[in-house]
Amino acid sequence: MSQMNRRRALQLLAALGTTGLAAGCGSGTDTADEAEPGNPIKIGLIVPGSGPNKVVGDEITNGFQLFLALNDGQLGGHPVTLVPAEEGDTAKTGQAAVDRLLKEGVLALTGVVSSVVMSGIRDAVEQARVPLIGSNASPTSLQSVVYIWRTSYVLNEPGAALGQYLRQTLDASSRIAIFGTQGQSSRDVIDGLRNGYEQGGRRLTEEPIFTPDYPNPGKGVYSGPITKALGRRPDAVFCHYSGAQAVQFIKQLYAQGYRGPIYAPGFLTEGTVLSQLDDGEKGEERALIQECGIETALNYSADLNNTANRVFASAYRKAHNASPTTFAMASYDAAQVLDKAIRLVGGNPTPQQVNLALGKIGQVDSPRGAWQFNQPRTPQQKWYLRKVQLDGRLLSNVVISELATLG
Repeated sequence: MSQMNRRRALQLLAALGTTGLAAGCGSGTDTADEAEPGNPIKIGLIVPGSGPNKVVGDEITNGFQLFLALNDGQLGGHPVTLVPAEEGDTAKTGQAAVDRLLKEGVLALTGVVSSVVMSGIRDAVEQARVPLIGSNASPTSLQSVVYIWRTSYVLNEPGAALGQYLRQTLDASSRIAIFGTQGQSSRDVIDGLRNGYEQGGRRLTEEPIFTPDYPNPGKGVYSGPITKALGRRPDAVFCHYSGAQAVQFIKQLYAQGYRGPIYAPGFLTEGTVLSQLDDGEKGEERALIQECGIETALNYSADLNNTANRVFASAYRKAHNASPTTFAMASYDAAQVLDKAIRLVGGNPTPQQVNLALGKIGQVDSPRGAWQFNQPRTPQQKWYLRKVQLDGRLLSNVVISELATLG
């Protein structure tokens, strides 16, 4: 939370526990509550309103709106109107969203789920000289930008963090079956895995298997590729799937007889995936997950024990009756860095002034732990190893160690 001291954060957390979200609304500092608000500003929110990415878009919307709710609907002391625009899933639809929001006179842009959209709108954002604080899409090809910042991660980083871990954990002779969707996102993740793993003479001997990017995969669609991979008797599986694809892949992997560990970027078990896999105390899938193990690498987990996360996670659960994901957290942080930058500018901020100020905000006190922007305008941050375990009576992602600091 922006410029929030420890005492104020604990007061807010206590208020949330008894009187709900509204009780926690405040500007982030004790003295700022008395200041007159500045001129109203508009922030453009680019998210998908339909299709398979809608669930991520909803999380991004929830995270940004939560920060506003906890800060009197203001960023940097200015009342905010959040203007949504449909992202779609192509460069053309992303361009249309940017064009409409620029006509609205937004001070900054945020959101963007799809890497295809992010790459497609790059030139338009740079030419408009309006800062975009992306809260999800971050392809490795997005380099040498001036007005595009990201509060998520570069897509090769979760693979790199896991690659280093697997190099230390698995025997050198281990065979790893690698799966992912067709497209640049999975290739970025797998390139990161290769870079992290292939050191000291190690090699990934299995060629990756890329499956179609099914929006809503049916039963059996992964059976053929899985059968092919299991014929080589792998010691472990690494995969890059999320949402409905993750649910079906894990179900079909177990149905084909695989009984080894699964490693993946944390998207595999984010959101509602675990609840869809959890078939109760006597269910086979729950038993297999506990017996065989699913470990993931991510920059966030809802159970991290720090003041900023206790405030954020408690408020999110109060508002949405669900635990926050990395998507919601990154969007919350996008609002937080905008709050800091706009506050540094003061007065009547312009997009160019805000963009300059983003490079001066320093360390961010985030629910993921402290981080800061690096030179490529992405976070330098910790990555955590999470294991799917029972938390009470439900399957949950539980942090078991820190993996690395990347960025």
